[in-house]
Formats: sequence, C-alpha cells, structure tokens
Amino acid sequence: MKTLRDAPVGATVRVVKLHGEGATKRRIMDMGVTKDVEIYVRKVAPLGDPVEVTVRGYELSIRKEDAQMIEVE
Repeated sequence: MKTLRDAPVGATVRVVKLHGEGATKRRIMDMGVTKDVEIYVRKVAPLGDPVEVTVRGYELSIRKEDAQMIEVE
C-alpha cells in the first residue's frame, strides 16, 4: 500500500482510499481529499512534516500522520 507520505516531491497521485475513523477522516474529507481526486505533491518540510500539496486548485499542508492515512496510486 502506497500512501501520500511515500509520494515523491513533484509527483501527481490519485487517492484510492482514506483510512482512519471518525473526526480525523471527516476532517481530511472536508479539506477536499476524497476518493479519485488528484493530488500534486509540492514540497516536504526538511524533517518530513508537514507535506505541502495542491488539491482541487488550492494549496494544503497535511501532517505526516494524516498523510499516512491517505492511500494513493
């Protein structure tokens, strides 16, 4: 399983599935990260947290543990 955390900088990936439960999963979905949406990985902070991505035309920073819940291809 490849997650958003594993995606290299400059890659465009497609969301396959969101893992997690309850409020955390709902928050990720509210940010526009849903199944089949494309995500462009813009940059990763020096220590790997957070990951800056472009989703649905806007920039978003996602924490490492949240990125681990997003399965991509």
